[in-house]
Amino acid sequence: MSATLRVRVWRGGPEGAFSEYAVPRRESQTVLDVVTYVQRYLDPTLAYRFACRVGMCGSCAMTVNGQPRWTCRTHLDRVAKGDRLEVAPLKNLPVIRDLVTDMRGFFDKWARAKGQFKGERKRGDDFARISPESEKRRLADVAIECIGCAVCYSACDVAAWNPDYLGPAALHRAWTLVNDERDTQQAARLRAVAGDAGCHSCHTHMSCTDRCPKALAPTAGIAGLKRAVAAAALQGGL
Repeated sequence: MSATLRVRVWRGGPEGAFSEYAVPRRESQTVLDVVTYVQRYLDPTLAYRFACRVGMCGSCAMTVNGQPRWTCRTHLDRVAKGDRLEVAPLKNLPVIRDLVTDMRGFFDKWARAKGQFKGERKRGDDFARISPESEKRRLADVAIECIGCAVCYSACDVAAWNPDYLGPAALHRAWTLVNDERDTQQAARLRAVAGDAGCHSCHTHMSCTDRCPKALAPTAGIAGLKRAVAAAALQGGL
């Protein structure tokens, strides 16, 4: 194994280009370690995001050798091709600068899919009790661990073709809330995800599920939304 890694890093905005750096290769090195080395020792103008470094926040997501990943949890031994590594911003999102993307559109779609919980109980009311054994609770639990890192959105082919597509993260969040018995905007949520840019635009390529760092299955959640939308339409609820 080479002691030096040749790293190509995207620099600039959408019309930028790759710059190459020589980075010392070390044991148990992550891709985030490599990017941090470039910024600290080779080019302090490099822009990138990170926070927790332990796979809790998702802010360090980048495209590594063509695939979206959390760079803090991605070790070089898994992804480096010999002594070569390429790091770029997430796909399907506008590039602000270097490895930093504009996440506003991603979270706007989350809002468009009615991804916010809305209940009816007030502060003085007793807690709502949902049995952990109920079917809907189990379905909601499967999806609730999403942290909005946008890796699935970056991996999604439909999001690349159709900029209006809500995307797997927003739709998966909608599926979580569809199964939350406390929520009061179910009909509005199903209407929000039933349009041309909603759940029926999913081609079931499974890219989102394959790439999710938390091993969630947005494809399954979107399939559930398709069934829920069809059932509501047949019952006249849309």
